[in-house]
Amino acid sequence: MAGRLAEGKEVTDAIRRHDPLVKGFASDNYAGVHPEILQAIALANEGHQTSYGDDVYTGALQEVFRGHFGPTAEAWPMFNGTGANVVALRAMTAPWEAVVCAESAHIHTDEGGAPERSAGLKLLTVPTPDGKLTPALIDRQAWGFGDEHRAQPKVVSITQTTELGTLYTPAEIKAVCDHAHQLGMLVHLDGARATNAAAALDVPLRAFTTDVGVDVLSFGGTKAGLMFGEAVVVLNPDAVRGLRYLRKTSMQLASKMRFVSVQFEALLAGDLWLRNARNANAMAQRLAAAVREIPGVEVPRPVQANAVFAILPPDVTERLQKRFRFYTWNEATGEVRWMTAFDTTEADVDAFASAVAEEINSCA
Repeated sequence: MAGRLAEGKEVTDAIRRHDPLVKGFASDNYAGVHPEILQAIALANEGHQTSYGDDVYTGALQEVFRGHFGPTAEAWPMFNGTGANVVALRAMTAPWEAVVCAESAHIHTDEGGAPERSAGLKLLTVPTPDGKLTPALIDRQAWGFGDEHRAQPKVVSITQTTELGTLYTPAEIKAVCDHAHQLGMLVHLDGARATNAAAALDVPLRAFTTDVGVDVLSFGGTKAGLMFGEAVVVLNPDAVRGLRYLRKTSMQLASKMRFVSVQFEALLAGDLWLRNARNANAMAQRLAAAVREIPGVEVPRPVQANAVFAILPPDVTERLQKRFRFYTWNEATGEVRWMTAFDTTEADVDAFASAVAEEINSCA
């Protein structure tokens, strides 16, 4: 099928190169864009708007974020999650300062060294059984203040939901914040899946951020249904410096920022964020319940949001990955990770669970 450009030249439509009915369980990043987000992008597309964030959509977005995080919140749209984390941590630290985080933290394991290379800071990691930091665990690295031979601990960075699929309660994050602040430190929350956490806890987004003392939040949009886009949300203005300039030097300043901002407005102005998160979480629970009934499958971790961890025989994993995409989490133990998304359906889950059972039974 062909269309026509304004000049009258013929243009051929793009060819769909994938089967839209095929879903995977590797990551919620694999999902497409929610139709309401696509509509919002189209709405913002006509005519011209000022670039680099001086557009009306980015201006309006501030009130949307303040509705969720309080009157002092300020949102800084970014391209991606690694960029948001790097910009946030750069703005919160001096060159001689360090960030305390869980050993499993995304900033440590999955960002290619960007916090160290781009932000020039030291990560002080702590092993945790469930991906969550506590005051006692923080103290393993929060020492040496004033010692010129040691990178100075300045920020505690936690992830909600964690990389192991677990949730902090608001009380647990408050304990982390209170302890960090008593030490003269700040708290950064990597909220790539913050909407999933709020839905699972059945609390407002501010309940485990603003209300309990988090200073800066990296707020995820891509996993929640956006085409692209994350945001650094400053909750404590005194916690950052130079963020306007650091966003530019970190290559996270979008020229056509209206297309990032309008996506967040569509996500957050109503209940789309909550609908998307609730669906993803519910599908994870459905998947966990289904595979627990299959002999030979172990679900070793609690399923608290939209992640399911399972242990399978290696040969089952190998065959199953030829049918559905997902990642092996730990080669040594055979643990795999399955993620559900806003567009995962009951039929998708049931088909996948049936495939797991088939592959298990084939080697029985």
